[in-house]
Amino acid sequence: MSMKMLSLEDDQRFALMKFRRQVVDILKPEHDDYYLVRWLRARNWNPEAAEKMLRDSMKFRERWNTDEIAKWPTPQILLDYSPHGVSGYDKEGSPIIIIPFAGFDIWGLLHSVSRADIVRMTMQALEGYMQQAYEQSKKTGNPNSRQFIVVFDMDNFNLKQYIWRPASEVVISLIKMYEANYPEILKCCYIINTPKVFAFAYNMVKKFLGEYTIDKIRIYKPDRTKWLPAILERCDADQLPAYFGGTQTDPDGNPKCETKICWGGKVPKELYTSKEDSFNNNLTFTETEIRKGGRLKLTFDCEDAGCFLKWEFRTFDHDIKFGVKCVNKKTEESVIEVPLKRVSSHQVDESGFITCQPGCTYHVLFDNSYSYFKTKKIRYSVLMTAPLNDEEQTMAPIAVTEEETSPADGSTAED
Repeated sequence: MSMKMLSLEDDQRFALMKFRRQVVDILKPEHDDYYLVRWLRARNWNPEAAEKMLRDSMKFRERWNTDEIAKWPTPQILLDYSPHGVSGYDKEGSPIIIIPFAGFDIWGLLHSVSRADIVRMTMQALEGYMQQAYEQSKKTGNPNSRQFIVVFDMDNFNLKQYIWRPASEVVISLIKMYEANYPEILKCCYIINTPKVFAFAYNMVKKFLGEYTIDKIRIYKPDRTKWLPAILERCDADQLPAYFGGTQTDPDGNPKCETKICWGGKVPKELYTSKEDSFNNNLTFTETEIRKGGRLKLTFDCEDAGCFLKWEFRTFDHDIKFGVKCVNKKTEESVIEVPLKRVSSHQVDESGFITCQPGCTYHVLFDNSYSYFKTKKIRYSVLMTAPLNDEEQTMAPIAVTEEETSPADGSTAED
């Protein structure tokens, strides 16, 4: 996509040329001017800030193997109960994504799959929609086709689920992931049928959104006479389900167009994974206590390419801080792979993995130093795996240390 088609100002063209020179070492053939402009716009045309954002995102994509995310076998429960779908295209050819948000049973899903699965599912959907939009732009010849129209239907929205800490943590982590790695893919977002409690929820998440995202959000109360004309300014009626004021229906006349859009719904309790069964039976788990003011540190050496560091744990009665740091053994450069923060592992099992780099040491930390009074009981499995044919070879930590420390400056003791 040429700079002429992007209609840039002179200073913007200069910023684009400078940005391209700075990141030429990580660009792929499909990364054209339009792709680069997305990152510049997200950082107010500051080439240095845009470079940092893009390089950080490239590391994120490598860690999650995002380029191959389409091949990830999505758990059936996420396919059946994650509400989203494309109903059609706006007047410029951009995909129209419909999300009946009340059908997102975050409580049920977090009792059935891991948080990492929900993150992967979200990435898989975003990557799929971006590919669809890219194909549209080639058909229309319009770079604006690469952006999305999103309609969030908040009818019957239940705030109670999101007051539960693990649910709010997942939503916030998804928003942060989106903001850091998918800039400027949103053309306009219509949030419709919002109840009074939505204002409270929106104020909680708004601080995690960039201004370039907030400026594209339109919020409407349950008044079709207000939100439908606004949507129809950008989208023809034959591209919208009849349920939302368009003319589309399924072959059987269903106005919700469920052949195109998954409406989610409440996850049946029989699909929940119980606490006792939630851990992989093939893994070995250790139970221990981390004393008040103490830490548990696990250290792994990665010697070969293709290794993964995997963890799964839960605490009993109280939360814990968890984080992962990588140290290059030659350069001693330190990289935070998983920021150290408190996780609600006493409410829902915590699990995840990262791709490891050879020649590096990985430090996994369970930190209870912020607690003056409470010893934490934890059950965990942390291991490094290297795929070998159809089996996995596992490596145990080379060191396990427990330390008692004083709470770090500025930390807050538990009540």
